[in-house]
Amino acid sequence: MPDGEQQERDQPEPQDTQGRRDTLDAPETDEERRRRRAQFLRELHEAKALRDRVQPRRARAARMRQAMRMRAFRW
Repeated sequence: MPDGEQQERDQPEPQDTQGRRDTLDAPETDEERRRRRAQFLRELHEAKALRDRVQPRRARAARMRQAMRMRAFRW
């Protein structure tokens, strides 16, 4: 098998760009931006929850530090 064919197989498939616009087209609408932001926030929350589950001691320490910051903060 020639090297060119092997390199083509090793490269990842291009990701599906469902609903995404090319950057040279018109700027994204508010609805598209909100949809992307909501997806990002969902994934971020999921990642934080996973980290809390696999590192309970670190998560507890982070909660304690946050509680101390909130106690020190006065309105």
